[in-house]
Amino acid sequence: MEIFTSDKPSRLASSDWFTGRVWQDPIIEAPAPARVRALRVTFEPGARTAWHTHPLGQTLHVLSGVGLVGLRGAAPRVIRAGDTVWIAPGEEHWHGATADRMMCHLAIQEALDGSVAEWLEHVSDADYGRTPD
Repeated sequence: MEIFTSDKPSRLASSDWFTGRVWQDPIIEAPAPARVRALRVTFEPGARTAWHTHPLGQTLHVLSGVGLVGLRGAAPRVIRAGDTVWIAPGEEHWHGATADRMMCHLAIQEALDGSVAEWLEHVSDADYGRTPD
C-alpha cells in the first residue's frame, strides 16, 4: 500500500492544451502494471480543453459548477455537479466551464504505452459558443 499525501500545489494548466485559466490537482498516477491516472480539474468561466482523444477512453465526474462537453460535429452538452460522462476511446471531444460559471471535475483515464491523451487543435470560439443540446 502507498498513501499519496495531498500536499502537492495546484498547477495552472498549459495554454498548449487549454483556453483560459484551468487549474489541475493530481490525484493518482498509479505505478505499473496499473494504468489509472486521475486529476481534479477546475475551469474558470469560459475556460476549456483543446480537442483531444484518449486511447482507452475517459470518465469525467463533475464535482461542482456547470460545464460543457462537446463531440466533434455536435453541439455541446451541459454537465452539472453529480453528472458522470464516459467518453469512448478515440472519440474527439473537449470539456470545460460555461461562459459564466466555474466547473470542477475529476478526470479519470488509463495510459496506453505511457500516453493518456492525444492533443489536437484548440476549440474555436464558434464551436464553444454553439447552443448546447
